[in-house]
Amino acid sequence: MTHLEIGKKAPAFKGNDQNGNVRALKDFAGQKLVIYFYPKDDTPGCTAQACDLRDNYKKLLKAGYQVIGISPDTEAKHQKFIAKYELPFDLIADTDNAIALKFGVWVEKSMYGRKYMGIARTTFIIDENGKITDIIEKVDTKAHTAQIL
Repeated sequence: MTHLEIGKKAPAFKGNDQNGNVRALKDFAGQKLVIYFYPKDDTPGCTAQACDLRDNYKKLLKAGYQVIGISPDTEAKHQKFIAKYELPFDLIADTDNAIALKFGVWVEKSMYGRKYMGIARTTFIIDENGKITDIIEKVDTKAHTAQIL
């Protein structure tokens, strides 16, 4: 699905977080980073995934990871999602899908025979040097932290 490979540099990106602050890959230089792409705020699978990461956030930090979520939702929707579920990490509003395209996760999907474009739920683990160390394409939304660690 994704055209990126383990061992390659993650593509540079920048986008606004829920507060309108520009966030870029270079902001995380020297840190390990979990970037998770998900389809939509406040839907069952996306909520389960975000809450699993929230519930295990201290474990992820202890392992040296920063966490950032990216979806096509707006900054305002991200603010509501974060407030509703008390998410401790930032969410980037990729409303034009530019970041998803760079990471190869904006793909053709199919539901009930109807084809449409959407986010392929995918997580990228990036090391301190900006290299991809893992790509999780079969995300277990209820046990995602276990997949990362």
